[in-house]
Amino acid sequence: MATTSNYSWSTPDNTGYVKDGASSIRTLGSAVDTTLFTALGGAYPGLRLVKKQTIGSGVSSVTVTGAFSAAYENYRIIVSNCTATVSNALQLSYNNSTGSTYFHVGTYWTFGSTSIASETGSNLTSTWIANTGPGVINLYGDIFSPFLAAPTYSIGQGVSPTNPVVRYGRDTASVSNTGFTLTPGGGTLTGGTIYVYGYGIS
Repeated sequence: MATTSNYSWSTPDNTGYVKDGASSIRTLGSAVDTTLFTALGGAYPGLRLVKKQTIGSGVSSVTVTGAFSAAYENYRIIVSNCTATVSNALQLSYNNSTGSTYFHVGTYWTFGSTSIASETGSNLTSTWIANTGPGVINLYGDIFSPFLAAPTYSIGQGVSPTNPVVRYGRDTASVSNTGFTLTPGGGTLTGGTIYVYGYGIS
């Protein structure tokens, strides 16, 4: 068998039999896979898609299951092109956290205005992650260690037709979570997609 120059991966000789082609391809593919896995430290760095879910039409909340696991420590949630019927706060709650364990603090602006407003909340049953409409909203939030049996922290940023917003959240419950629910403070949500990405270990 011939080999490559840098990693000595086995490749078929020019005189190799055609009938051995499938086996030769598998051998080469396995060698490349092993080399890359080792070079990346036994993991795949960067954001990797865990879950993609459509929001539906006229829903008062949307629940995402199977979002968090031991595969990743930290996660990014993206909500894109979702339409809200009223202007209010979009709330985030984790599936295994109950009671008044949520806290948040945030800052928001109004397009066309130079004023800045702030808000805080404590002993809540959910934390605010962004503003909703009315109109199309887009947001993303980073969730830190939701699968660990420890307090969970979040940072969310979003923009609607009227308000850009930044919010910081904390859930003091020491529980392991595998999913979450997004609920507008009023009205309903229609359309759009929720993406959940895991941060790969580098």
